[in-house]
Amino acid sequence: MPSVPGAPGTPPKKRAIGRTGLVAAVLAGALVAGGTAGVGGAAIYDALAGDGATGGANTPATSQVVDAKAPEGSIEKVSAKVLPSVVKIEVASQQGSGSGSGVVISSDGTILTNNHVVELAANGGTVTVDFNDGTKASAEVLGTDPLTDTAVIKAKGVSGLTPITIGKSANLTVGQSVVAIGSPFGLDSTVTTGIVSALNRPVNVGVDQNGAATVYPAVQTDAAINPGNSGGALVDLNGNLVGINASIRSGGGASSEDAGSIGIGFAIPIDEIRPIVEQLEKGEQATHAQFGISVSDAPAAQNGQNSVTGAQVQEVSSGSTAEKAGLQKGDVITKVDDHVITGSDSLVATVRSYRPDDKVEVTWSRNGEEQTAQVTLDSDAS
Repeated sequence: MPSVPGAPGTPPKKRAIGRTGLVAAVLAGALVAGGTAGVGGAAIYDALAGDGATGGANTPATSQVVDAKAPEGSIEKVSAKVLPSVVKIEVASQQGSGSGSGVVISSDGTILTNNHVVELAANGGTVTVDFNDGTKASAEVLGTDPLTDTAVIKAKGVSGLTPITIGKSANLTVGQSVVAIGSPFGLDSTVTTGIVSALNRPVNVGVDQNGAATVYPAVQTDAAINPGNSGGALVDLNGNLVGINASIRSGGGASSEDAGSIGIGFAIPIDEIRPIVEQLEKGEQATHAQFGISVSDAPAAQNGQNSVTGAQVQEVSSGSTAEKAGLQKGDVITKVDDHVITGSDSLVATVRSYRPDDKVEVTWSRNGEEQTAQVTLDSDAS
């Protein structure tokens, strides 16, 4: 059963029971590792031909012509502002090679991307950054956080870069226009546009080495996102960064040929990962809020009996916030503050949107009776 971040000491074997989240989401990276490679059995990396075939990692860079005098709020104006701040990232190791995208967040080369874009280089691999002006630089990984699929790298020997303007994902509304910029299938500096299709969509793309779920409350968009867009920018029409493109819903089976945009893409909200990015920049270990329970999806109604939709508690960690609040095995959590909880992934994603020591109101059902408590979230800091 999935663990709500986090239940200290919860063994991995007690996870992964009754998941109903978007486990078919495809990480929008682009890696070659002898064909295709997966993470946690749930994520698909679309293979790129290394011989320069169409859509391959060796696709040449092109010079982008943009209209800097375009009217404010137009896609042309957004493109002119944001393109210099988005890079292509190439990764190589003995296990394979591939490419993804990244976003410049400092003039001296600090770049935000996805963990799954650079994890291939974790053990002695190389990372190369291709900038919008056609120049390249090698880079080092400053830190990664698999739980939020976040990584920060630093390009070497560069200066005078154009950092992206950081926006607020909390200001997004459904139906709002957004622009995605990245390097799908190795095609650097690609711009696509669409709308915000949904907010706080629980997206589950696998587990880390410790069995903890990579689940986040995603911004869903119909802007075309494809393999290679991972780590790229999702911006509003002011050119402000509101999310990091990370995964897509695949329209077919679990094979690389099926991975491609069907108009359902997911970005990690920038508000959620800003504190984590700051920790990674400093070389610190990323920390996350935790409630101290393991949960599964609440069982469906049977034999005419009513059931409560939510996340059912399976285990409560000793000394945790949950234990202090009085939660017990069998309780069904239905709300956290104003967030309606629809299942285990929903609860994991919601808790992960908070920070340690945040105060929240938790609502749960026990034997048909509703209870609430104000709690202070724990931290998974070791």
